[in-house]
Amino acid sequence: MTQEIQEFLDGELFAVWFLIGAALVFWMQAGFAMVETGFARAKNAGNILMKNLMDFCIGCVVFILVGFGLLLGEDLAGFIGKPGFDIFSDYANFDWSNFIFNLVFCATTATIVSGAMAERTKFLSYCVYSAVISAVVYPIEAHWIWGGGWLSELGFHDFAGSCAIHMVGGIAAFIGAMMVGPRIGKFEKDEKGKIAKVNAFPGHNIVVGALGVFILWLGWYGFNGAACTSVDQLASVFVTTTIAPSVATVVCMIFTWIKYGKPDVSMCLNASLAGLVAITAGCDVTDAFGAIVIGAVSGLLVCFGVWLLDHVLHVDDPVGAVAVHMMNGIWGTIAVGLFATTSAPDNDTLQGLFYGGGASLLVTQLLGFAAVCAWTVVCMIVVFSVIKAIFGLRVSEEEEIEGLDVKEHGLASAYAGFSIVDVSSASMSVNENTDLGEDDYEKASEAKKKASVPVENISATVAGTSLDTGMHKVVIITKLSRYDKIKRALNSLGVTGITVTQVTGCGIEKGSSQMYRGVEMDMTLLPKIKLEVVVSKIPVDSVIEAAKKTLYTGKIGDGKIFVYPVSRVVKIRTGEEDFDALQDVE
Repeated sequence: MTQEIQEFLDGELFAVWFLIGAALVFWMQAGFAMVETGFARAKNAGNILMKNLMDFCIGCVVFILVGFGLLLGEDLAGFIGKPGFDIFSDYANFDWSNFIFNLVFCATTATIVSGAMAERTKFLSYCVYSAVISAVVYPIEAHWIWGGGWLSELGFHDFAGSCAIHMVGGIAAFIGAMMVGPRIGKFEKDEKGKIAKVNAFPGHNIVVGALGVFILWLGWYGFNGAACTSVDQLASVFVTTTIAPSVATVVCMIFTWIKYGKPDVSMCLNASLAGLVAITAGCDVTDAFGAIVIGAVSGLLVCFGVWLLDHVLHVDDPVGAVAVHMMNGIWGTIAVGLFATTSAPDNDTLQGLFYGGGASLLVTQLLGFAAVCAWTVVCMIVVFSVIKAIFGLRVSEEEEIEGLDVKEHGLASAYAGFSIVDVSSASMSVNENTDLGEDDYEKASEAKKKASVPVENISATVAGTSLDTGMHKVVIITKLSRYDKIKRALNSLGVTGITVTQVTGCGIEKGSSQMYRGVEMDMTLLPKIKLEVVVSKIPVDSVIEAAKKTLYTGKIGDGKIFVYPVSRVVKIRTGEEDFDALQDVE
């Protein structure tokens, strides 16, 4: 009788823990949102947060209607669950716990993609993708593994989702990032059209990114541990879920320290997640040694993955989602066939190759990986191709440069009240009289060029005098959206020293009103940038012409250029030491 009571209490306890684990997995959405936001640029922060929010909310809607039935409905030929609406027709007997548990896992699969496609993907197109993967793509392959499908019958083991969730989300992220193309300026091509240089776009807030990693790590104890059915199994899962990411992070730190001369912060944050992804499939059947090896490999694999995408495949992944989830999801799935051991609690059958179990489990794991990979690749190519044909995947160049916050959501900045360097330019309501009628600089008359980008050349007033030293300071004031282009134009002339200052103001264009929570905000001062360069060997006329050509769009007020002579050197006394400073004559 005492044993029966104990079994009853254990059953009730783990039923509650099952739901607590589901809540922890839901909280991981906040972690994904923080990682992706921190690793992206400030002008897209609101857009990324919105996508992470909608991953769960849209996923919930379609999971109710379609996904849950396909995943856990009555098995049909080992391939698919029978769709049903028991949540509406028989709510009293509905499996509420399994529904909410599988819903949060489904949302995790969908949200992996948003980071890889960040900063250039249409919001509408992303919402359509999110609905399809949550309604059809994930539930069907998850049914094969967890819903009584053909892979589970073969003995394929993926305890918490290295394959079913992370590999699937990572593959979708890879295909999406490849089809949407790289962000503007990520890759530079040479004269032959080959990629000659890969540019880094540092995340705007590494603190937020690190917070996201810690949130995810905490949530992962629920992610991996929620399905445990005994205290010993749960404790063992907690141990392996702690060891693997810790080792992965240490290995990554050492590797980046040796290779780059400094331990790379963002890469180590990725490595922590990579270790968590890799241990997820076998967290219940591996021991401490297995977790160490799995973590060590994942710490190197994530570094290799980031390099491979940037320098070989030329696929732009702003947050490292493909290296973390796809590559380590694959590794974690295969690792079960190598490191499973019967010494793990509640595991009496699964034994990997390195623990004397032979190759049978490894073969099964490889088959499962290949099948799920093939399903995901085919589905996502079709899904993204259809979305691209109907809605388009990518925003316009102007929208990408100015930022998706302001262009997609009417949000001038996700950091209102803070001074952020790359705050997006607010939308402009252009005066109807500003169109010059010619947007091609080469065809525009001198009058139109002068109206669009006027030049105030103070240097001309001292030319040929004793004040003319041949050195000039050029000041360019323009919209933030033109920054990348003007920087590249100046660099192509040989100008390497540029000072950039964020300023605000408005001229013939006027600030347009924005709505926030239904309240109109009057935007009267618009964000601008001021670029300052000093040139001597490079002809100042070449700098002026390059700037005019780059800024010109056929509208009055595209920018303004000031040229000042740098006339003499003045001795500055500080009290401690003297130094020479250039003084401008203005």
